[in-house]
Amino acid sequence: MTGQSAFLPILLLGLLCSMVRCAPFSGRPNNTLERHWETLFSRSLARLPGERRDSSRDSDYLMGIKRLRRLYCNVGIGFHIQVLPDAKINGVHSENRNSLLEISPVERGVVTLFGVRSSLFVAMNSKGKLYGSRHFSDECKFKEKLLANNYNAYESAAYPGMYIGLSKTGRTKRGNRVSPAMTVTHFLPRI
Repeated sequence: MTGQSAFLPILLLGLLCSMVRCAPFSGRPNNTLERHWETLFSRSLARLPGERRDSSRDSDYLMGIKRLRRLYCNVGIGFHIQVLPDAKINGVHSENRNSLLEISPVERGVVTLFGVRSSLFVAMNSKGKLYGSRHFSDECKFKEKLLANNYNAYESAAYPGMYIGLSKTGRTKRGNRVSPAMTVTHFLPRI
């Protein structure tokens, strides 16, 4: 690509940016929309880090699109992860209210799992034990990895090498005793 032909897309993008800033949009103030658009632009097209806002402990959870799913593990007779109101996490064969999870991205490739009925986050402590947490913290973040068999594995972001897993009886397995090669860590998000 020559210098002149590389300049044309930049010029067109600059014109597009000026037109978007001038166009009125109903329902939102222009400055908020412009800042949001510039942040998206800087993160996706230019591959530059977007501006980071000062955030409290719970505000990072609120970014991203939330998906309501049940995580199904095809081990034993097949189990869905459920988060009980008493902060216990285990597997249940049939779908119920406690097995409905809200999967929300907080960073690229990192999600939180939130029990809709219990209002608790799925969290993993330093020993690999799963528990329900009332407040969002680093222990609630999991790296969502797509596996070759189209299942997902969830690795703790706070403690690398520890995965969410269910035994063939539906009990949770410690994260440091399982690996993504084992089917006990393979989960299929279902609606």
